[in-house]
Amino acid sequence: MLGALTGDIVGSIYEWNNIKTTKFPLFRDDCHFTDDSVLTVALAESIL
Repeated sequence: MLGALTGDIVGSIYEWNNIKTTKFPLFRDDCHFTDDSVLTVALAESIL
């Protein structure tokens, strides 16, 4: 769960960009959660 949420937040600023490198900052000031995080948490709550 933490990995999914972290990945969503880190990738939020790159979601619509075609990034070809693996060298990029993980957490920036403009990183944010997306609807994917919201749906992941909602699904986990419904299962538990």
